[in-house]
Amino acid sequence: MYISRQLKQQNIAEYLLYMWQVEDMIRANGFDRDNIRKNIIEAAPSLDEGQRRELAQWYDDLMEMMRREDVTERGHIQLNKNVILWLTDLHLRLLRSPKFPYYSAAYYKALPFIVELRAKGADKSLPEVETAFDALYGVLLLRLRKKEISAATQQAVKQIGDWIALLAGYYQKDKEDRLEFE
Repeated sequence: MYISRQLKQQNIAEYLLYMWQVEDMIRANGFDRDNIRKNIIEAAPSLDEGQRRELAQWYDDLMEMMRREDVTERGHIQLNKNVILWLTDLHLRLLRSPKFPYYSAAYYKALPFIVELRAKGADKSLPEVETAFDALYGVLLLRLRKKEISAATQQAVKQIGDWIALLAGYYQKDKEDRLEFE
């Protein structure tokens, strides 16, 4: 919870990837409060008892949201879907504006990889931004499992990551009302 709060303020892309990981950790612990306390909360030694209670409540709330929104097996809670919607909206505004040529260039460098992912079976109904996050999250999981990542995948993730990093930076500026589109 503390990490998510900090990431949400500082880097929306890292926040979203972290929250997807939290959803998966809840699933991996079988939505079992005791397992989550033992495997996640108690494993954070720097927390005092009050912080542990607060974190436990946060996990309980997330589990309830996941159950209520029927994403216990797969998918994401509406809070995380909203981030994708906000980022997609910003992405489209950035593309339409002539003031952001570097952003457009980064997007068009990443686009062939997104098209390739969709051709390989990624959900074509998802926004391109979500497809990009799916790719970044998939590679994150491979790295956590210490699996080999091909050179082609590394190249794709580099281009996608560069684009998403720019989008996250512009999101922060937009949130602070520091972006001018016209």
